[in-house]
Parts: sequence; C-alpha cells; structure tokens
Amino acid sequence: MSTHPPKSAPATSAHYALVPARTLTLETVAGRTGLHPELVRRFVALGLVDARRDAAGRLVFPLTAPATLARVERLRTGLCLNYASIGLVLDLLDRIARLEAALRRTGARSDQPPWT
Repeated sequence: MSTHPPKSAPATSAHYALVPARTLTLETVAGRTGLHPELVRRFVALGLVDARRDAAGRLVFPLTAPATLARVERLRTGLCLNYASIGLVLDLLDRIARLEAALRRTGARSDQPPWT
C-alpha cells in the first residue's frame, strides 16, 4: 500500500474574453488618418502598421493603428525618409521607449533628461 496521495491530472485552465477585442476596419483607419485605403494596405505590406485578417479575410487593425500611421506620415514628411528607413526608425523608437520604461521601473536616475 502506498503512502503517497494519488496523483491527479494536471489542472488546465481556459481563458475567455469577456468582451471581444475592439478593432478598426480599413475604412475606419483610412478615414481617421486621411490616407487612401490602398496606401494603408501598402503600409501593412511593408510592416509599418500591424493588421490581421478577420474571418471574412478583411484587414482589421488595433485601436493604435491611426496613431502609428500618423507617426509614419510625420517621419515621411518631416524627415523625408523612405519607407524602409521609417521601419528602422520606428523599431528604434519602440526600443528606446521600452528601455526608458525599464529604467523608470528600476528607479534608475540619470543626470541627463530623457530625450523623448
């Protein structure tokens, strides 16, 4: 006779969204940004803005897409960058933001003010 309690099956958990994630349609994003839908599609193809396809195959965007597209347009018109350069600059800006957030969480102080 064993003195150990019987082993139970590993617990599994399921996660259900109480509210479906809100997304924006291509038309909504184009309307909010003033960009032509084809240009928005091109930005998706270039990886400058995140989008996914819904069950019907239409592009749907996160709520942050208009702000991202505004940033792309500011970089393009303000700095005269090409789209490949814009992708690199966006990656670098996101990396800087993550590093600054990590510094704030650790409480690290610098003599220099944040540049952003």
